[in-house]
Amino acid sequence: MGPYAAQILGDLGADVIKIESPADTVRVGQYRTTPGMTPLSLNVNRNKRSVELNLKNEAERAQALELIDTSDVLITNMRPNALSRLGMTYEDVAERNPGLVYAHAQGFRSDSDRVGDAAYDETVQASSGLVDIANRALGEPVYLPTILGDKVSSLTIAYSVLAALVHRDKTGQGQRIEIPMTDTLIAFNLVEHLSGHVYEPTQGSTGFPLSMTKGHRAVRTKDGLACVIPYNPRNFRDFFAAAGRPDLAADPRVNGEAIDGADHEALAELIDQCAPALTTAQWTEVCSKHSIPMAPVLELDRAHEDEYVRDGHLLDTVEHPTEGSIRTVGIPVRFSATPGSIRRLARVPGQDTADVLGELATR
Repeated sequence: MGPYAAQILGDLGADVIKIESPADTVRVGQYRTTPGMTPLSLNVNRNKRSVELNLKNEAERAQALELIDTSDVLITNMRPNALSRLGMTYEDVAERNPGLVYAHAQGFRSDSDRVGDAAYDETVQASSGLVDIANRALGEPVYLPTILGDKVSSLTIAYSVLAALVHRDKTGQGQRIEIPMTDTLIAFNLVEHLSGHVYEPTQGSTGFPLSMTKGHRAVRTKDGLACVIPYNPRNFRDFFAAAGRPDLAADPRVNGEAIDGADHEALAELIDQCAPALTTAQWTEVCSKHSIPMAPVLELDRAHEDEYVRDGHLLDTVEHPTEGSIRTVGIPVRFSATPGSIRRLARVPGQDTADVLGELATR
């Protein structure tokens, strides 16, 4: 949560100082040249200066507090009890720096009986209902194969910090922001999946109908995978006609004013059966001609070769000072006046400790 949120703010121009110990979990994993310079670390630690401090050491903890005194924002995802032991709760640091925006990300709300529980992406996917959604849609209680809870919480941290800075600029007042992962993902999931339970008394079940259809998946074309999503009756008729199935194009289910929700699953199975009739390139042409929502499936192993990815600089090759040629993920947001930038690639752990602490002496 914290590293990705701070990377986003760094991309937008913030001077980010990452205080870490040598055991930082983001540094765990494979590396090419330098211990600690793992793929995940290289992704989320750009546009930061790395300072290693042992916060259990009194002198080094005092240096960390000095850095906090000079900062606009503190982002932490340490557990509340650990922050209390270190003297780094909001109350502790706000007394020293009243204008500080203190963003505390944690697994569960501070006023709940789960406040001290360990939180990992899988436990948050379970606690937020995401595993239930997957189980109902797929028939298996799987975790989504991405660290969704962490990344959604990272985005929430970033926009919350920016909102608090606007308030601080207007009033001079800092504040504490609490970002509980579980609450964040529950709110995220329920936007569409609260469904019939929006009403009281309830009118229907939870779960967004289209997303919960078992056939709601990419299809196999003659030579690959593609997302083909006919939405209205004309889309379906054009799709079936292109697949060489005029019988299905004449089906009453796709010749009314709208598609009946009860028919979604059966129609999805028919799309799956018909898709191998054409290649992905042919479906791209057909769907473009008839305004049928469609996209080829991006294969991650070949993402750097994809024209859209390449032209958008979403994966550029750069030279890292210690790791050699690496691919760096681009900045997805386009600003007309204040574009983001990658000014500093991920640093070797502790590389900036002497420089950053030296700056304290000149303040």
